[in-house]
Amino acid sequence: MTTVTSPAPATGAAETKSATGRAPLRRGLLRWLFVAPALAYMALFFGYPLVRNVVMSFQHYTPKTYFTGEAPFNGLDNWRAVFANELFTDALWHTALFTVGSLLGQFTIGLALAVFFSRRFRLSGFVRAVLLLPWLVPMVVSAVVWRRILDQDHGMLNTALHAVGLVPQDGVPWLSSPGVALLSAILVNIWIGIPFNMVILYGGLQEIPRDLYEAASLDGSGPWRTFRSITLPMLRPVITVVLVLGFMSTVKILDLILALTSGGPADSTQTLGTVTYQLSFLQLDFGQGAVVGNVLILISAVFAVLYLRADRADFGKGK
Repeated sequence: MTTVTSPAPATGAAETKSATGRAPLRRGLLRWLFVAPALAYMALFFGYPLVRNVVMSFQHYTPKTYFTGEAPFNGLDNWRAVFANELFTDALWHTALFTVGSLLGQFTIGLALAVFFSRRFRLSGFVRAVLLLPWLVPMVVSAVVWRRILDQDHGMLNTALHAVGLVPQDGVPWLSSPGVALLSAILVNIWIGIPFNMVILYGGLQEIPRDLYEAASLDGSGPWRTFRSITLPMLRPVITVVLVLGFMSTVKILDLILALTSGGPADSTQTLGTVTYQLSFLQLDFGQGAVVGNVLILISAVFAVLYLRADRADFGKGK
């Protein structure tokens, strides 16, 4: 007698296929669960303040608002008032000069010191540690010290320059002359930012393979050609980080200017950061202060996007 066996239902294959289909979903959900705390942190401490600042720039926001909760929208009135203010225009120009001058000085001297210390010698580690002190000291403390050094009547700098006959007896008005005060602030900020540039660039130099320099030496390349053809291209990612971070910290600087010159003399050292502080906490016009803050955020974002896109394009071309 022949027994006919009916085919077993294909439930096992269907379950396997269903499980296989759910696996990517579970993996994706698991990834989002790991990222969720960081996203929540960003939204709470960065996203909300940013959105709140944008909304505030379109409101008549005063100290009375903290008691009544009333902040009526006034459209573009805050923006018109800020852009019509000559102090804002001057501060924008001062911020550009301060930022460009600081970045050029910090990066150039920092790179030179990084290259110098890449050739190790006795006590090089100790000297590098000493050069880090300006970066480790709080900026307000550094500004107060430099304010004493740059004092026209009793400052150490004028005393030393007068002793060697470089300046007259009355000295140079480093912080009291509208034509010199901004330059003095730039020089102080360069002094503060050199260690950061030196440390980051020095670390980047250590990652460059020594074989490249040996091959360049065998090919007869001189120091400048080797630096231009090997060192700079290999340092490009590190240079990007240094310049972007340096720009972000310099364009919004506040404590250094306040402690050094308080924005004077004659508003010659007013920057966007000090104007934001003045509008918000001295004139108590938080709406206009938010406008200047939004301008700062926009400038920083545009710079970061443009610079990173340019660097990515160069990297794609193999430069």
